[in-house]
Amino acid sequence: MVNIADLLYEICEDDAVYEDGIDLAEAGLMDSFTVITLLERLEDEGVFIQLTRIDRTRLHTLRGIEELVEEELRRVNGE
Repeated sequence: MVNIADLLYEICEDDAVYEDGIDLAEAGLMDSFTVITLLERLEDEGVFIQLTRIDRTRLHTLRGIEELVEEELRRVNGE
């Protein structure tokens, strides 16, 4: 599975993504461009998250993004 924190670091180029509980949007690290880039990179890894089907506030934290990815992987695997 893809390491979401490392992926976010590659996109944001900021160590703050590794801080526990940081609100990425509030910290200025998660904007619309970052969201699109993140979704594209996840698709490259075989994880397809439809932005129109999720609560976008879940994209504000590393844990929220990790949960979305885990849920999508479970859905795809029929769990």
